[in-house]
Amino acid sequence: MTTLSTVDRNTVLALVIASLCDLYEQNGITAGDEPGEDTYLIGRRALLDSLGLVTLIVDLEQKIEEIFDVALTLANERAMSQKHSPFLTVGSLADYICALLNEQRHA
Repeated sequence: MTTLSTVDRNTVLALVIASLCDLYEQNGITAGDEPGEDTYLIGRRALLDSLGLVTLIVDLEQKIEEIFDVALTLANERAMSQKHSPFLTVGSLADYICALLNEQRHA
């Protein structure tokens, strides 16, 4: 288990990418390129539909709890009220998760 004191962005980014790859595989989605920081999760350029995004979020919440021993709710009022959605790209989602984990660490 990784502790909150040792969380870094690369760990979280790798977690988001791995979860996205698993979801692509489960749903027979061919991405062409390996998902990366700039891969869109919502919008016209995204390969996921709304149900796919929800599935990704739930999967990430479960993995975060397993790895960091912290229960986070990613799709909350804070996320929905932001000017720029934290769910736009893999990178923005990783940044958002890091921010939430850091808040938990300092709570």
